[in-house]
Amino acid sequence: MTLSVDRGFYDGLRKAAHPLTGDRKDFDPLMVLVGDSRFVLIGEASHGTHEFYRIRAEITKRLIREKGFSAIAVEADWPDAYRVNRYVQGRGSDTGASQALEGFKRFPQWMWRNADVLEFVGWLRDYNDAIGASRKVGFYGLDLYSLHASMDAVLSYLRKVDPEAALRAEQRYACFDHFGEDPQSYGYAATAGLAPSCETEVIAQLAELQKSAAEYATHDGRMAADDLFFAEQNARVVLNAERYYRAMFGIRAASWNMRDRHMAATLDSLVAFLEYDRRQPKIVVWAHNSHLGDARATDMAGQGELNVGQLMRERWGSTAFLVGFSTHSGTVTAASDWDEPAERKIVRPALDGSYEALFHELGLGNFLLGLRGNEEAILGLRQPRLERAIGVIYRPETERMSHYFGARLPHQFDAVLHYDVTRAVEPLERTGLWKRGELPETYPSTL
Repeated sequence: MTLSVDRGFYDGLRKAAHPLTGDRKDFDPLMVLVGDSRFVLIGEASHGTHEFYRIRAEITKRLIREKGFSAIAVEADWPDAYRVNRYVQGRGSDTGASQALEGFKRFPQWMWRNADVLEFVGWLRDYNDAIGASRKVGFYGLDLYSLHASMDAVLSYLRKVDPEAALRAEQRYACFDHFGEDPQSYGYAATAGLAPSCETEVIAQLAELQKSAAEYATHDGRMAADDLFFAEQNARVVLNAERYYRAMFGIRAASWNMRDRHMAATLDSLVAFLEYDRRQPKIVVWAHNSHLGDARATDMAGQGELNVGQLMRERWGSTAFLVGFSTHSGTVTAASDWDEPAERKIVRPALDGSYEALFHELGLGNFLLGLRGNEEAILGLRQPRLERAIGVIYRPETERMSHYFGARLPHQFDAVLHYDVTRAVEPLERTGLWKRGELPETYPSTL
C-alpha cells in the first residue's frame, strides 16, 4: 500500500509537529490541547514498549499535578489493579510497589509487572502520602478476565459482612466447579450445550449484592463504601466474564464488543463512585491503541466492532481526549504465542504506506502532532493508511496480516505521539529468553 505524498504535505506536517527532545516542557502543548477534558485516554501501539509506558506515566503525573486528575483506569483485571489501588492509597498489607504488583500473575505478566509501572506505582504512593486523605489518586482495572479471582473476592467480602449471604454465593458460583481454573473450558462447554450456562446464577448473585448494598455500606463509613464498591464490581466482572467466555466461541466481534462495553461501563461505575464526595472526577485511561482510538475511524467498524474510545466519545463528547502512540522500529517485549515466555524481539521497520513510515520519513525523530485543529496541515492524513498494532504476541514473519489495519488517524485520535526508534519494556521477571533477545551485534547500543 503505497501513497504518493507531495513535498508541501511533508513541510506542513513538519511545521505542525512539536519535536520531543526530552525537555521537561515537551508536553506543554499537549496540556494545552487537553484543556478542561475530564477523560484523557492514552493508548499504546504495543503492550511491550518502554517509551509508551514511561511517557504515558510522565503525562499522567502532569495531569494529576496540574489538572487535578483523580484516578488512573488501566487495561488490567479489576482485583489485581485494586490491590495496587490499596497500596497507593496507603491501605492493605503490601510493603512496597513490587509486592503490590504481585497480583499480576496471569499471562502476560510483563504488561504490568515491568520497571516502568513499578516506578509509577512508587511515585503515586509518594504523591498520595503527601496530600490530604480525601484527594488521594486511585488506580483501577477495567478488564474482565479475572472470573475466578473475582468470585473469590466476592466470597471473601461476604464472609466478613454477611456469612449467610456468602454461603448462598458459594452455592451459585459452584456452577463453575466442574471446569477448574479454565474459564475457556466452561465457555466452550456451555456454548456447545455440553454443560448448563451459569448466567442465571451470576445474575442472581449480583442482584442480591446490589439489593443489600445500602445495609453493607453503613458498616464502617467510607472504608465500607470502598470495600463494597470493590466487591460489587467483582460481581459485575463475574457476570460479564461468564458472558464473554461463552461469546469467545461465536463471532469474534461479539466477544470483542462485550469486553470493550464492559471496560466502558466500568469507567461509568468509577465516575459514579468517585462522585461520592461531590468532586467531579477526572480519569486517565491506559490501554492499547486498538481500544482507545475511535473504532469508527478504522477497519474495526467494517467488522462490526466498537471500542472504548468510540463509546467514550459517544458518551462524553469532546470532554474525552484520545491520545495514540506510534513507532517505526526498535525492540519490543512480546511472546510468540499465547502463554509462551516473554521475548525481546526486533520490531521491523514500518511498512510503506503506513502512518509509521510516513512519520519516519519526516526526519523529526520523536514528536507530538495535535489532530484537533491543524486542518490544513493534517488534511493529507485523512485518507486511509496502514497502522501497526502489536499486542502481547508479535509475529514479524506475518506482520502485514497479523499487525496492520486500515485507519484514518485524525478521526481516530485527538493527538499522536511518535517515537521513531523504541526499546522493549523491561519485565520484573526476566527469563533467559528475554535477556538473550533477538539483538544482532550490529544493532544500535543506544536502544
